[in-house]
Amino acid sequence: MKSICVIGVGYVGLVTGACLADLGNHVVCVNRSQQKSDNLKKGILPIFEPGLEEIVRRNYDAGRLDFTTSYDEGLRNAEYVFMAVGTPSGSEGEADRSHIAEAAESVAERLTQPIILVNKSTVPIGTGDWVADIINEHKHNDVAFSVVSNPEFLREGSGVYDFMNPDRIVLGSTSRQAAEKVAELYTPLSAEVIITDLRTAEMIKYASNCFLATKISFVNEMANICEAIGADVKEVARGMGTDKRIGPAFLNAGMGWGGSCFPKDVKALAHIAATHGSHPQMLRAVMEINSDQRKRVIQKVREMLGSVRGRTVGVLGLSFKPNTDDMRDAPSIEIIHMLQHEGAIVKAYDPVATDNARKVLTNVVYCDSPYEVAQDADALILTTEWNEFKQLDMARLLKSMRQPVLYDGRNIYEPEKMRALGFRYRAVGRGYDANGQPL
Repeated sequence: MKSICVIGVGYVGLVTGACLADLGNHVVCVNRSQQKSDNLKKGILPIFEPGLEEIVRRNYDAGRLDFTTSYDEGLRNAEYVFMAVGTPSGSEGEADRSHIAEAAESVAERLTQPIILVNKSTVPIGTGDWVADIINEHKHNDVAFSVVSNPEFLREGSGVYDFMNPDRIVLGSTSRQAAEKVAELYTPLSAEVIITDLRTAEMIKYASNCFLATKISFVNEMANICEAIGADVKEVARGMGTDKRIGPAFLNAGMGWGGSCFPKDVKALAHIAATHGSHPQMLRAVMEINSDQRKRVIQKVREMLGSVRGRTVGVLGLSFKPNTDDMRDAPSIEIIHMLQHEGAIVKAYDPVATDNARKVLTNVVYCDSPYEVAQDADALILTTEWNEFKQLDMARLLKSMRQPVLYDGRNIYEPEKMRALGFRYRAVGRGYDANGQPL
């Protein structure tokens, strides 16, 4: 059993800490909030993630997982210290490293035994060297330490599964021995381990996320072309995805990407490139396409209704993706703001994200079901592809609406079936005009 301290109990920190404990280690998670620590000890989680609550409860009850606000308690006997704090976007798109610096200083000031400092946070290239400098500057004795970059590749909504079934483990360090010791923690997972230098490991994370964001923006641009020429982007994507060189993942046209990773990581890498003499033209285009994709939703709904002013528009789904309550950079936020700016009355429903949505979206009528959202609505916009929405009684939904306008922003319904029911249906890249008819 290894002794591990995890700093941060956000999405990455909590999943990492709980899963490492589930692998048989003793883990103490450190965070600032006493209330959050107390809640976690009771099994009350600050985030929604399938399967995570069970793992937290099981390992806390078994004595392998604990929570505290004390760095002294967290670092006591720790062999490994995982930093999993936030690196939000700054004013110019750069990653804000202030939480990293604070955590590194706090560790350095309490360093009494050799440790391996493992960075899980997504950080600008060169941060590992920077953290080492901070530790050396603030430590009070000549205790040995190593810094290892171990970027995470967790998808919200399947984070526990992704941790336990990784495609690869990436480790970067100036010390091969330290990287190999971190690799030992992942031995039970039987995953391929890639050991490289610090900066390359940090770059692998950015390059991976930016490529996936690019793939989404690409298929959305193809969807817009499909709409113009009368083709069906779902079939186009299926035809592309069967090519082994391309693959089907991340080829679902829709309202674009959001969440905590893609937006800030694309911005951050573009900023890093620009400040190091590169011209990140493609990354800038990827961001521009993503932003335009959300604006197209309002354009299409406006075309179908004539105007949204004074109309009641229902929004189905608020979180940026299904199986999470995360509202960070969710397409629904910008879409609802644009609807409200044009004078629409907005009703909304989400299975789990409503409480978080209330913190960022005001003057919205929050409902308890999709059918309540549809009552007297002039249009419905589906923004999140929750499984619940795939099983709706669409005839009942239609019957309660004032006008039969449905914009399917995630392409989860079949156009022919929706038109047969009586909807004026529009989807993304499906080749239909404003009246839901084939071009």
